[in-house]
This record gives sequence, structure tokens and C-alpha cells, in this order.
Amino acid sequence: MKKKRVVDVVEDILTPFVKTHDMEIVDVEFVKEGPYRYLRVTIDKEEPVTLDDCQLVSKYLNEQLDKVDPIEEQYFLEITSPGVERVLKKDKDYEKFKGRVIQLKLFHTFEGQKAITGTLVGLIDDHIVIENEAMGKIEIPKSKVSLAKLVVEFE
Repeated sequence: MKKKRVVDVVEDILTPFVKTHDMEIVDVEFVKEGPYRYLRVTIDKEEPVTLDDCQLVSKYLNEQLDKVDPIEEQYFLEITSPGVERVLKKDKDYEKFKGRVIQLKLFHTFEGQKAITGTLVGLIDDHIVIENEAMGKIEIPKSKVSLAKLVVEFE
């Protein structure tokens, strides 16, 4: 079964369930790492995600996947939270985390740097806009960014 298909099936199964529990799906991946396959689902909610939340989603998803059986090979199921240095994947993440400090890792250098940290201004015309102390306001096309993530700030 194709990777995309498994991801779509999981999202279709889980979306209504997590909504009824005031959670959202941040990401679904079906990946091969070494000899193993992983079905990795990242969930989030307003309050911090608990182990109980992960167990609840895992139990439900396992039951549903057993019924539908969309995955032919063996795999490990992981339900996780995005963590404090969460990756920004969806366009809505750039709206949700405006004003927070983020780090961009780039495919190629930009003004001599492969990683740039700054305060997120937003996503404008598919460009990530940040305010950086040294460089001021920077706009970098999303296509040039290999990773965008929140940065933990210590007071």
C-alpha cells in the first residue's frame, strides 16, 4: 500500500475522534527507518498532551486499523505530542505561533548562514517572515526551508 494512502486512511479515521476529545492531528507519517516501519501520529491540544491522551488515541486507532487493515507489513505505532520545540509543518502553524522565536534550517546558505533564528512575523505569499536581531526583517521562501521549529526561550 502506498505511503500517501496509509496517511490518508489514518487521518480519515482519526480526525473525527480527536476533534471530539478537543485535540488535533499535527502530523501523520508512515516511514521506514532502518529495517522497521513506523506509523507516527503527532497530536496536540490547548493544554499539554498527556500520556493518557496518547494512550486513548493509540487504543482507538489500533482498534480501527485492525478493522480496516490498510497496512500489509509489520509496523510500530507511535502516538506523540509535538513537544516544546515543535516543528512547524502546516500553514496554520505560522499563524498560531506568530510572535514566538523560531529557527529555520535552510537547504542552502542565506547571507552566509544555514540556520537563522528570529521572531516569527508570519507566512506571507509562501514566504516565512521573521525578525532577526542582526539582519532585521527576513523573508525566506518555504521551499528553501528544510526545517522550521519553535525555539525554547529561557528567561
